[in-house]
Amino acid sequence: MAALDSGTFAVLARPMPGVLLLGTRPQHDERGWFQRSFCRRELAALGVDREIAQANLSHSARQGTLRGLHYQLGPSAETKLVTCVRGALWDVVLDLRRQSPTFGRHFAAELSAANHRMMVVPEGCAHGLLTLADDTLAWYLVSASYDPVRERGVRWNDPAFAIPWPSAPAVISARDASHPDYCPDQHRAA
Repeated sequence: MAALDSGTFAVLARPMPGVLLLGTRPQHDERGWFQRSFCRRELAALGVDREIAQANLSHSARQGTLRGLHYQLGPSAETKLVTCVRGALWDVVLDLRRQSPTFGRHFAAELSAANHRMMVVPEGCAHGLLTLADDTLAWYLVSASYDPVRERGVRWNDPAFAIPWPSAPAVISARDASHPDYCPDQHRAA
């Protein structure tokens, strides 16, 4: 992949409008390394200019844990900046924006503590992850506070989207496993 350089972040892919796969540049010395994981000015130059409302940590004890695909509607719609700080995960973005030229398409990439990659998930896209290692820790910044009324989900294996995952989930919540097949009426603002 040819990277576009912004200073702190290298754009590794722009597969859909607003979706970015970013590389970061850890600075190594005798102590270990230091990495900037957020720079409002540089992200704004890349088109990611949202206030951060919340920061989340997600720990998954077992490889094969699936979380998602989640998103929020209307005034609670979120932009997310996702990274993996321990272990490894398969990160998936699904475009649910009706007017988007990439509606119904997805993009996926491995994020790991070793590769220092980050994913930007724009408003209107669902996000999910599958852990590729035990004891995986994902960290993400979110532009809107959690709103259970406007929260929605798409099942990981919904036939409307046929997203290929590296493996079937070994661990999944009852809620995530029971999302009905995609129906546009269920994905409108409350």
